[in-house]
Amino acid sequence: MVSRTLLAALVAGAAAHPVIEARQSAVNQTLESWIQRQFNISLDSAILNIGGVNGNVVEAAGTGYVVASPSTINPDYFYTWTRDSALTELMIVDELIFGTERVGNNSLQVVVEQYTRAQARLQTVTNPSGALWPAGQGLGEPKFYSNGTRFNGAWGRPQNDGPALRASTLMEIAEAIFRRNPNAPTIVSTVYWPLIYNDLLYVGQYWNTSSYDLWEEVNGNSFFTTTAQHRALVQGSIWAQRLNKTCEPCAQAPQIACFLENNFWNETGNYVLANINANQVNRSQINCDPILAAMHAFDINATCDAAALQPCNSKTLATHKVWVDSFRDLYPVNNNATAPSPVLTGRYPEDTYYGGNPWYITTAAAAEVLYDAHAQFTKAGRITVDRVSLPFWQDLVPQVRQGVYHSPGNGTALLDAVKTYADGFLSVIQTYTPANGTLNEQINRTTGEPTSAIALTWSFAALVTAVDRRNGDFPPSWGANSTTANNVSNICSWSAYNSTTKYAPVLALGASPVPTPCETEVILNLLYATGPGENTYIVGNTSVFGNTLSNTSAVIQVLRTNNVTNGNPQWFVPAWLPAGVPLEYKYVVLNSTDNTYKFENVSHFAYPPACGNNTVVSYLVNGTSLYT
Repeated sequence: MVSRTLLAALVAGAAAHPVIEARQSAVNQTLESWIQRQFNISLDSAILNIGGVNGNVVEAAGTGYVVASPSTINPDYFYTWTRDSALTELMIVDELIFGTERVGNNSLQVVVEQYTRAQARLQTVTNPSGALWPAGQGLGEPKFYSNGTRFNGAWGRPQNDGPALRASTLMEIAEAIFRRNPNAPTIVSTVYWPLIYNDLLYVGQYWNTSSYDLWEEVNGNSFFTTTAQHRALVQGSIWAQRLNKTCEPCAQAPQIACFLENNFWNETGNYVLANINANQVNRSQINCDPILAAMHAFDINATCDAAALQPCNSKTLATHKVWVDSFRDLYPVNNNATAPSPVLTGRYPEDTYYGGNPWYITTAAAAEVLYDAHAQFTKAGRITVDRVSLPFWQDLVPQVRQGVYHSPGNGTALLDAVKTYADGFLSVIQTYTPANGTLNEQINRTTGEPTSAIALTWSFAALVTAVDRRNGDFPPSWGANSTTANNVSNICSWSAYNSTTKYAPVLALGASPVPTPCETEVILNLLYATGPGENTYIVGNTSVFGNTLSNTSAVIQVLRTNNVTNGNPQWFVPAWLPAGVPLEYKYVVLNSTDNTYKFENVSHFAYPPACGNNTVVSYLVNGTSLYT
């Protein structure tokens, strides 16, 4: 196990091992021996970043909360993100199912049980995105302090991938319970299902609204988020049948499948778009987002043409090529390597965060999605090379042509090439991993030095899952090949399920009761043309809006884009407020370039309808001249 002393030194700011040492270490180890050692380091390091774990390096974190990184400065990642936590715990519960052993307070079963209780508490925390009651909006809050309390700072919110990912993780935990406990149906039905159902309600109610993407930068409709939502509702419908329950929001799955199928493919560029319906400038939408989506949708039992985009789908392979190629001559560290040489990859080519660097997460994803595809092709016994996937295959096997290749037979060379290519991405990670095995968030694009947040939990989890897939360890099927998953609406609709007043705290898992006052909905709109680096926020005299009219530490992001056009830059936020109680509020503009805020000089007032009045009241403020 990675020593607490070592990671504590990293937290304290100890210098990373020089790249030359990492490269020398890579030279002295075969890929196989490095993988075996790095797997154990990564798994244990991810666990040590969870509160309540024996020997953890995040002592201030609450029990069961997954901390993104021990880093508290430059950057401060000492928070718990719903998305990162769900993906980390999904990895951990899979290891539990695979039979990977850890002992004592660090046993995988204890870790997932503590996570489950922490999430039950977190669901009830009223936050800037809202509350659990009556409309579940608080479930869309992306991050909290590591002790499970609300974070009031300006942020990209809501983020709708979190509830979907958490629901899938909790259903995987339920699967692990079923496999280990003969009394599981009662436990899962009465304890776990209510927790899962809160998140499914949120997905069914808000799948058709804009939210921030997994990189927390673009507000629109994300392919990754929408894919996670589709999987969660399909999984939920199957679990509902299994438990003799009903899942009304799960009926939205065919609409989500229709939306995914008809809106994200870029025919001209031959890749899946990361985001649509977003106000973006200078973005190609070449992104790791669809690759991570295909990995999350991966089901070893699925066919390549399943409704949920699978790793072996031609569109995934085409996107992989376009995305990887975008970094070949972008990062000096890649030395203009041509295909099929593997390279370090980043999130997207226009990235400027920390100077725009390769990430360990994304480079591991470049490998994992190919291991997934290799497994699916092997199981099917054939590979179909079509017009869409041909450029990908020709990089690996230049003489390949469109057609069907069988394995064993003429498809064996293609399978071997995919496996070799995937191994290459892990070899690249090996080259740029310090000798102590810690994985930061990023790798400097010029020097190859690890940079940004230290000991990133998601980096460790990404390495573990990539190695698992390489080793042939696959998670349980979530139903991607089922009739439910492949039921796609003939006509796409933006309809959603109204889950209001059906959310409830899960007291059996330690959640506290939540107040259930009568609340009614208002929609607050701001007409304002933002400049470069500007975002719009709101403050007001209610807890959802920070209980302030002037405090910059409590500004609440309001930027939603459904109503934004060049000629009508109208941002909005829906809010459930105490019925009949006037709201005083102001809009705020944040210039993220110099971190300055402009508050309005005047207040506005909204008047939520009285209790029992279901009318949604909308208010519009023309902010064009409010900040001059």
